[in-house]
Amino acid sequence: MSTQTDQDHASSRFLTRLTVIATLGGLLFGYDTGVISGALLYMKDDLDLSSFGEATVVSSLLFPGAAFGALFGGRVADRIGRKRSLLVCAGLFLVGALGCAIAPNVQIMVAARIILGLGVGAAAVTCPLYLAEMAPAERRGRMVTINELMIVTGQMLAFATNALLDHLIQDPHVWRIMLGVATVPALGLLVGMMILPDSPRWYGLKGRMTEARDVLGLSRPPKEADAEFALIVEHTEHMLKTKSTPFSVIRDVPWIRRVVLIGCGLAVIQQATGINTVNYYAPTILEQSGLGVSAALVATIAVGVTSVVTTIIGIILLGYIGRRTMLLIGFAGVAASQLALSLTFLLDESTTRSYVILACMVLFVAFVQMFIGTCVWLLLSEIFPLSIRGFAMGVAVFVLWCTNAVISFLFPLLNSALGSTGTFLLFVAINVASWIFVRASVPETKGTTLEELEERFEAQEGRGLAAVAAP
Repeated sequence: MSTQTDQDHASSRFLTRLTVIATLGGLLFGYDTGVISGALLYMKDDLDLSSFGEATVVSSLLFPGAAFGALFGGRVADRIGRKRSLLVCAGLFLVGALGCAIAPNVQIMVAARIILGLGVGAAAVTCPLYLAEMAPAERRGRMVTINELMIVTGQMLAFATNALLDHLIQDPHVWRIMLGVATVPALGLLVGMMILPDSPRWYGLKGRMTEARDVLGLSRPPKEADAEFALIVEHTEHMLKTKSTPFSVIRDVPWIRRVVLIGCGLAVIQQATGINTVNYYAPTILEQSGLGVSAALVATIAVGVTSVVTTIIGIILLGYIGRRTMLLIGFAGVAASQLALSLTFLLDESTTRSYVILACMVLFVAFVQMFIGTCVWLLLSEIFPLSIRGFAMGVAVFVLWCTNAVISFLFPLLNSALGSTGTFLLFVAINVASWIFVRASVPETKGTTLEELEERFEAQEGRGLAAVAAP
């Protein structure tokens, strides 16, 4: 009994260490996307940014940076492994953060933001993929969603760092320090990933079965490791005999094509919530509503804290509620909170109105992070078959970042053309459509190994995958 307990503790410690190190990629993802909201308030004067230049600096990280980082990151993760792919991400984060911090003009800033974006996009694919393939079935939901927690923690740290540096350093160049802080977790990811193995599924896909079994032995008790190893061997044997490319698999196999389309749909609707209009423009929105720059930066910390707290609650709820149900609750709540936000902008300008706007933003962010953010990244790491998992995840996250870039670029323009009320009413309509998509198309994946889930999807080929439920 004592030996069994020791083995369980050793497995748990290994998985905890692995999760902390790998999710530094998520922390960097969050920090680098969130820090720009405060840095912009100083950078636009220091670098003499026009409205177009401001939008370019924000969106260049997203497109082409993160979009192509995701698209090629999936292929790289399939080819060189999840571990080495994360090491490449760490290098990109480090170079990009240093480039942003020392950028002398807008051209260098945009180039450095694109490099950062390549790291963000590749990490957005590889981190959840690595965690999903390393985790036992019963821990997969919570392990993968720790990455989402680290993303929102990174955003909260960005907001808090911006406000703290604004308070401590009375210097128009303070934005350089805000952007340079990201080098610290980048070094942590680079050093930490050197001591971790690759995933057993990737080893299996490459025919390296001894290594696959060794890694399972680090993260499972012996009986569980043997049973899961048998599943991996059986599942990968036929893949090692085929020379089909991911493109041909998606083209020729209807159920796989359907899963990829659902994954792309999930990517679109996650960004179509409008969550990043708050992440990137909250200080600007609050400043325009009547708050000063410093007050707007401090108030934005409430958004970051809400993201972290509600993500933790969402991770706990995933142990009890199905992925599909979580998404349906989330989109209903997002639409309702955005409706309230759009109506608040009709009130007369006052400090009270500014804080009501902040409260509506906080409610909106709470629904997104508690019910949608946690689930979409988890589903994307689960639903794709092993033969195309890295590639398909890359395609879906490419679509996600393209949607993010389009919305982030268009938001200031829509806000000018339609006003805040009209813009957020448009988001209400979009989120109602997203609720309908989830209800009609998204399958349940809770409580099933990745191999069993793939077999179930294939068995349901003639019916909609939304009919697939966990046992």
